[in-house]
Amino acid sequence: MTEPIKRRDPLVPRRRFSVNAALDDVFFVFAGLAAIWLAYLIITEAFSWGWWAIGFAVAFWLILAYLVLPRLHSILTRIYVPSYFIGRARTSDGLLGDPVNLAVLGTEEQLTRCMAEAGWTRADDITAASTWRIVSSTMLRRSYDEAPVSPLFLFGRRQDLAYQQEVEGNPAKRHHVRFWRCPDGWMLPGGHRVDWVAAGTFDRAVGFSLFTLQITHKIDADIDIERDHIVGTLREAHTGVRIVIIRDFSTGYHSRNGGGDSIHTDGDLPVVDLRRVVQARSADAAEEAVEEAPVTELRGLS
Repeated sequence: MTEPIKRRDPLVPRRRFSVNAALDDVFFVFAGLAAIWLAYLIITEAFSWGWWAIGFAVAFWLILAYLVLPRLHSILTRIYVPSYFIGRARTSDGLLGDPVNLAVLGTEEQLTRCMAEAGWTRADDITAASTWRIVSSTMLRRSYDEAPVSPLFLFGRRQDLAYQQEVEGNPAKRHHVRFWRCPDGWMLPGGHRVDWVAAGTFDRAVGFSLFTLQITHKIDADIDIERDHIVGTLREAHTGVRIVIIRDFSTGYHSRNGGGDSIHTDGDLPVVDLRRVVQARSADAAEEAVEEAPVTELRGLS
């Protein structure tokens, strides 16, 4: 009788036990339970305060939306959401966020230059000043081209770059895309090597998150339209851009993002090659007539 084949070690190492990690988990859970208890005390005490109950209701919503539910999701998603790449970014609470629907070949200098020349604006970092400015701009319907975007996480870190295009001077509506630099030696499922992956969606309005009740942007469900818009702006601005489309990179699906908004996609992943664009410009070849680069299609292995 032959010996059974031993399974290879998983690509993603399991989390090792340590006293510090165990204590961190204990206090993490305790903080979540304490936040739930605080919210319970506020809502029960509110009934004996008359008109002050309105203030208590607001306090209850703030604690529930910005303390209790995020903490609860953070605890639960540690258990059921994979930590490896599955084609979805994650919110700061651990929820599945926007799908990865774009990849890029090129350096950071090439990417930032091409995005700027294609009409995209670099988003501000989230600070107290930028947060207040986007709140006031949204309420007063004032333009804020550099409005920050919320952090989404991939490869264990938030986005490296974020760009947007405001629509009709209204910060509540905007095209936006987040970029993450890929780790050294990392490849997409199927063995495709890229330098950046990105998630692009269109903000259509401001509303409440279905999962945390926080105030957030609501996105359009058809994320493929936004994906194609991003690619189209780059191709229109730079004739040397090459596109390789990985068909069926992921199975076409209907789902929800981290704010509870419906999303659907055909599962195709365009890979935008920017490496020839800047090289051609540096060689003073930009003035020459260049035919539009063809679109190449590959079959995904998902």
